[in-house]
Amino acid sequence: MKTVLLVDDDSEFNELGARIFEYIGCEVYTAESIAEAKEWLANTRFDHVFLDFMLPDGSGIHLIDFIRAQVINVNITLITGHPSVKTAIASLCDDQIDYLTKPIQADDVKRVLFKEPTVTSKSTTKIERHFGCLIGKSKAAQHLITMIERVAKTNANVLLIGESGVGKEVVAKAIHNASKCQGEQVSVNCGAITKDLIGSELFGHEKGAFTGAVAQKQGVFEQAENGTLFLDEVTEMPIDMQPNLLRVLETQHVTRVGGNKQIPVNCRVVSATNRTMSEIAEKKVLREDIYFRLAVFPIEIPPLRERKEDIELLSEYFLDDLNREYKTQYQFSPTSKQVLFDHHWPGNIRELKHSIHRAFIMADPNSQTIDIEQIEPSPFAQPPASSQPAVAQQAVTPSAPAATLDAPEVDVGKTIEAVEKELIYKTLESVSGNKTLAAKLLGISTKTLYNRLNAYEESL
Repeated sequence: MKTVLLVDDDSEFNELGARIFEYIGCEVYTAESIAEAKEWLANTRFDHVFLDFMLPDGSGIHLIDFIRAQVINVNITLITGHPSVKTAIASLCDDQIDYLTKPIQADDVKRVLFKEPTVTSKSTTKIERHFGCLIGKSKAAQHLITMIERVAKTNANVLLIGESGVGKEVVAKAIHNASKCQGEQVSVNCGAITKDLIGSELFGHEKGAFTGAVAQKQGVFEQAENGTLFLDEVTEMPIDMQPNLLRVLETQHVTRVGGNKQIPVNCRVVSATNRTMSEIAEKKVLREDIYFRLAVFPIEIPPLRERKEDIELLSEYFLDDLNREYKTQYQFSPTSKQVLFDHHWPGNIRELKHSIHRAFIMADPNSQTIDIEQIEPSPFAQPPASSQPAVAQQAVTPSAPAATLDAPEVDVGKTIEAVEKELIYKTLESVSGNKTLAAKLLGISTKTLYNRLNAYEESL
């Protein structure tokens, strides 16, 4: 059994860290200052010291100097809660000093304690995961990291704005990891829940509240107690449900469907949308009052084309994951890296990940080399016109015939719902059932279209 000294001025972190060390079979002691650590080192033999870089009575480097001066035979690992200074820490230490970034994970601790390898590929790129999940070294990524660090110290609600595939859920996880909340992160996609069930999903329901409610159910607000609630696709939430959400955000209480008891809830709400700020305002997909409640701290996540310095890093990370899963040692050819860098990536990080997975499958197992000559174009997203040369914008290219749409006849007395239903079905008919194209023509998201179609089927 290894004996470990954990030195950090954050008592909550020490408590959590002690549980991790005990879980992996270590005897652990804690100290909250350099002075207290020196007392332990003077009277107890330790196999390993894990210490924070910033302590109330000095830098962790000073404790390292003390250990070396006293010729104490102990392994040392520095811990920092600020990933941006990790490189600076490495330059201050010799090769015998390991370092970890908060929040620490059991796998990382075991790797340091028992020198377990974590990467099996031939990648030479040092991959750093900020907050345990976020990858990036570009200026845009560093700005994003700074925003996360700042808001994580508060309990403010956050609205993440960015194109599809930029990694909004990863950023939400980073905010949760960087916070000191004790609860879990609970996620729900507001665009994937039917109008009839979204109230139950968000706020819970009592037994017998409606047909099929055979038992009491907690909503996601209750499930995320003392943690983080991630509301993805929040702008796809039905407008008539938004006042109920606003009431919960204002009062910090929920009332389950079919109940009359107000239940206190306490969680940070991180919401996300792939709509732009102007689109949110123009199409009024969010009530103004609820927007200001959700967007106390809005963060715009840059598309991959605006953080190209991160493409190689992300590519190596995705390839390392595949190598670990399939126990291979594939690597990219130099030309492949250039192809990846030059591509526009309209589908952002999600498209990059899937493209690498596809190239991994197609690679020659004998050479163990991934050679990408071109990226398959995405049928769903195109680069913005502003990013294309002017000549290219004027060029005429072969394309499918434009869909023609006959507007439905509007009879006096026909409800808006009936007109909407007829318009949706006529649009689908005009594009031969292509739901993605139909949603684009209708000016709604694909998820909203599916929700409407499901509702029509249920009403039959």
